[in-house]
Amino acid sequence: MALHKLTLPKMGESVTEATVTNWLREIGDLIQEDESVLEVATDKVDSDVPSPVQGVLKERFFENGDVVQVGDVIAVIETDAQDEPNEQNTDNHVANQEDDIPVDIKDVPGLTSIESLEDAQHTSMPTDESKPNVEESSDRFYSPLVRSIAQEEGISLSELDQVHGSGAEGRVTKDDVLKYLAQKGDNPTIQVKSSDVSDDHKGDKEQDPQTGVSSEVVRPKIVTKPVVVAKGDGDEIMEMDRMRRLIADHMVSSVHTSPHVFSAVEADVTNLVNWRNQVKDGFKKREGQNITFTPLIIEAISKALKDFPMINVSVDGYNIIRRKHINIGMATALPNGNLIVPVIKDADQLSLLGISHAVNDLAQRSRDNKLKPDDTQGGTFTFTNIGAFGNIFGMPIINQPQAAILAVGTIKKKPAVIETPAGDLIGIRHFMYITMSYDHRVIDGALGGTFIKRVADYLENWDLDRTV
Repeated sequence: MALHKLTLPKMGESVTEATVTNWLREIGDLIQEDESVLEVATDKVDSDVPSPVQGVLKERFFENGDVVQVGDVIAVIETDAQDEPNEQNTDNHVANQEDDIPVDIKDVPGLTSIESLEDAQHTSMPTDESKPNVEESSDRFYSPLVRSIAQEEGISLSELDQVHGSGAEGRVTKDDVLKYLAQKGDNPTIQVKSSDVSDDHKGDKEQDPQTGVSSEVVRPKIVTKPVVVAKGDGDEIMEMDRMRRLIADHMVSSVHTSPHVFSAVEADVTNLVNWRNQVKDGFKKREGQNITFTPLIIEAISKALKDFPMINVSVDGYNIIRRKHINIGMATALPNGNLIVPVIKDADQLSLLGISHAVNDLAQRSRDNKLKPDDTQGGTFTFTNIGAFGNIFGMPIINQPQAAILAVGTIKKKPAVIETPAGDLIGIRHFMYITMSYDHRVIDGALGGTFIKRVADYLENWDLDRTV
C-alpha cells in the first residue's frame, strides 16, 4: 500500500487560495481516478478537485469553510501501489521512514511519525492545552498557516479577530500576524489590537510648520457599529448564500476604501443603433450568434482607456499602479439574482468580432456556472449595462482594486435639435446615459469627465459604413 497526498492544484493565474465548500467523499470511500473529491471556491467561481489516483480516502485535513493555499495537502488517499525501498541505505530504512513515505509527514501539521499519521485528528494544527485554542468558531476565515502561527505565539481567537487583514476580502495574512506580533513585542502592554486605529494610517509623517520637525501621527479610524434591525410579525429571514456574502463584503470594502465621485453624459447613439440594425441579421447568419450593444461599448471604452491611461490604474497606499493591460470586466447578472464579473483580457488588442465572441462566450458560461477561475481575475476596469433592466441611469460601486466603473442605461428615442448647414431641425434621435464612478484619490473631475466624454464621442461618431 502507498499513501498519496492530494494537494490543492494551481487554479489559475494569480489564484493563491480557495475555500472548501463541500466534501464529496467521506473517509473510507473508494475513489476512482479523476473522480471529484471535494468542491472549492475562489472568489465567485466554484471548482472541483479530482483525484489523480485510485484508492481509499484515508485522511482529510480541512473542513467546509476552511481556506486552503495552493499546494497545501488537502487529503491522503491510500492506493494499491507499493512503496519503493531505499536501496542506498536499507539498514537505516526504519529510522528514516519519514523520507520514504509518499506523504511528507513534515508537511502535515501535527504529524511527526508514521504511527501518528493513523492516529492524527482531522485538524490543521497541533493541540497544546497550555496555549489558547484558535480552532474555536469565528466569523472570519483564517488559513492553516495563520492559525498555526497564532497557536505557537499564544494568540487567542478573540485577539486574532482584532488583527487587521490586508488580504483578499480583508483576510488576515501571515504578514499581518507577524506585523501584529512585532508591534505587540514593542509594547508588551498591548493585549488586543486597538479597534480605534487602522494600520493603514499608522506611521504617517507630518511636519510641524513652525519647527520643521517631522513626527509620526496616528489617525483615528472610523468605526461603525452594526445596525440593529427590528423584525416584525411575518417577516422572513433568509441567510445570504456564499456568493451574496462575498458581494456584500466586497461592496462595503469598496465604499470604505475609495472616495467615490460621479460623472454623467448623455450620448446620441443614433448612428450606433442604425448600424447595428443593418448588420445584426447578417452577423447572426454568418457567426451563429447575436451582436449586442455590449461589445460596441466595450470597444469604445478600450479606445478611451488607451487615450487616458491614468484611468486604467489601481491605488496601493500612496503609490499609483498604471496597468499595462486593458482588461475589461463586464458585470453579468446570474439567474439566481447574484452578480459575477468575467473579464475580457487585452480588449484593446481584439477586433470587434473578437470582442463580440468573447462577450457572448463569457456571458453564456457565467449563466451555466462554467467559468474558470482565470475568467474573473485581472480586471483593470469594469463596465455594467443597467439598460438591460430598463434603467436609464445609475451610479455603480467601484470594483476594487480598480479605480473606475462605467455604466450605460437603456437607449431611448427622444426629440432633439439637429444642427444642419441649412439651419436647425427637430428630429427623433436615440439617446443613452453614460455614467461613471471613480476613485477621487487618483482621478479628479477633469480627468474623469474628459474620459467619459471620449467614450461618448466614440459611440456618437460610429461609422455607418463599417464592416464586421
